[in-house]
Amino acid sequence: MNKTELIAKVAEETELPKGKVQAVLDGIINSIGDSLKSGDKVSFVGFGTFEVSHRSARTGRNPQTGASIQIAARKVVRFKAGKQLRDSVN
Repeated sequence: MNKTELIAKVAEETELPKGKVQAVLDGIINSIGDSLKSGDKVSFVGFGTFEVSHRSARTGRNPQTGASIQIAARKVVRFKAGKQLRDSVN
């Protein structure tokens, strides 16, 4: 499911116009991004938790040439699914 399909499904289930659903979804995504950028953790009980994690610098290998390359340290977003979400897919 992509973003357009999600908007259409939510609009159908809530009987709201797609434009309003898109505005709400964009607001949620932007708010999550802003919170993560400021170093906060974002939790939705039953759904899951988003948090920023630090990935250390490491040495990798170019698969085409086999040459060693240095991969820089960076921040990555991690998502841990909540119990209700995990149980819903089983």
